[in-house]
Amino acid sequence: MLNPLHFKFVKYLLVGVMNTAFGYSLYALFIFLNMHYSAALLLSTLLGVLFNFKTIGRLVFKNGRNDLIFRFVAVYAVTYLLNVSGLRIFSSYGFNMYSAGALLLIPVTVISFLLHNTVVFKESVLNAAN
Repeated sequence: MLNPLHFKFVKYLLVGVMNTAFGYSLYALFIFLNMHYSAALLLSTLLGVLFNFKTIGRLVFKNGRNDLIFRFVAVYAVTYLLNVSGLRIFSSYGFNMYSAGALLLIPVTVISFLLHNTVVFKESVLNAAN
C-alpha cells in the first residue's frame, strides 16, 4: 500500500515546479534589470513566499490556515540564508549568477520540503498518516 506522505511529496514537487518557475523567473528578471544578486534573491523570495504559501498550503497539505504564515516565513528565511550563502560562494568562484541560482534549486528545494513537513504543516502531515 502506498504511503500518503509519498503522494504529498509528489504533489509538493509538482507545485514546486510551478512555484520555482514563478520565483526563478522573478529572480532572473531582477538580475536582468541589473539588481545585485542578493537584492534580486530577496525580492523574488519575498514575492514568492506569498504565492507559495497559498499553493503549498492548499494544494499539497490541504491546509488553508493563515496563522501558519509565520512558520512558513521562518522556513523561507532559513532557505534564503542558505541560498544567498551559496550564491556568494559561487560568485567568489566567478560563476554566472543565472547558473548559480539554477544549481542551488535542488538542494534548497529538498531542505524546504523537509522543513515544511516538520515545522510548518506538521499537523497536516500527522493527520494524513492516521
